[in-house]
Amino acid sequence: MSMHASAQRINGYRHVVKVRQHRLNADEPRATGGDDAAPCPQELLAASLASCTAVTMEMYAARKGWDLGDVEVECEYAPANRGCPTKFTLTLRLPSDLSDEQVQRLKVIATKCPVHRTLDGEVMFDERVERTQLAA
Repeated sequence: MSMHASAQRINGYRHVVKVRQHRLNADEPRATGGDDAAPCPQELLAASLASCTAVTMEMYAARKGWDLGDVEVECEYAPANRGCPTKFTLTLRLPSDLSDEQVQRLKVIATKCPVHRTLDGEVMFDERVERTQLAA
């Protein structure tokens, strides 16, 4: 399965991101020259990991017949610095009435979400340039 997204400049560093029929914005904080009109791309990466982790656990729990109620996944993300790898810290907030076995299973399942597996695996990039005419 192939995914597709595009980003088109609105103004400054603000872009509209298109995914299927959905639209969302990305921007940079004021401290880096943006208008802070939307999350920055790095924050959207953390949001992708948090939401994918939550959905993966919820789908697993539904197959097992477990009621998870209100699940929350928090993701803190520190981009790589010289000599230090990129670090993601995930906090899984699960109902207190789950057994220790259920919690352990959900913790394992959380690492199997597609975004987690993508970030943890080998990544290849294939860039190309297409030149367009400037609008008059």
